[in-house]
Amino acid sequence: MPIRVLLVDDEPLLRMAFTMVLDAQADMEPVGEAGDGAEAVRLARELRPDVVLMDVRMPGTDGIEATERIVAESPESKVLILTTFDLDEYAFAGLRAGASGFLLKNALPQELLAAIRCVAAGDAVVAPRITRLLLENFAHHLPSGTDRGQDDRLGRLTAREREVLTEVGRGLSNTEIAAALHLAEATVKTHLNRILVKLELRDRVQAVVFAYETRLVRPK
Repeated sequence: MPIRVLLVDDEPLLRMAFTMVLDAQADMEPVGEAGDGAEAVRLARELRPDVVLMDVRMPGTDGIEATERIVAESPESKVLILTTFDLDEYAFAGLRAGASGFLLKNALPQELLAAIRCVAAGDAVVAPRITRLLLENFAHHLPSGTDRGQDDRLGRLTAREREVLTEVGRGLSNTEIAAALHLAEATVKTHLNRILVKLELRDRVQAVVFAYETRLVRPK
């Protein structure tokens, strides 16, 4: 089955360009277009796309609010944020809202296609270190007064899983975590999968956000 993509952008010409790129792929199908966040939420509910390509700066309901609502109402649809700068507040807010990653609007077509395929497969498309930098740069937006361990979900983790989550939050790759904790890389992957299930998180990006929100990892 082709990857079904909903395009959300307030610029019709940009939506047309994305549609042309997607139409040329045998494994992708653009199923709808929206010019604002409210329409995106409605179409996501009706069309159930695999991936929503979401602009963040739009009049009315912006892409951040739309992402939150789509993640809540249509959890099977993964959101890929389109942003102008890779370390801006919109990218940060999009990740906190539940997006599975973000992509620069000037990305090459092959980068766009690779990102869509990655998100559709259940992975995140933001490098761990970029996610860490985003959270450190915009940590003042995180809830204040939250102490480590206050979130009840942390109690679901074993001591080893908490160690792995801490290293994920610090921006380490699976290979680096394996070296730091003297584990096999396959074991790290197993722990990470269990962490996502226990914490009811969508992907690695959300795990990093969770680690910072609960102060398991603190910004430098």
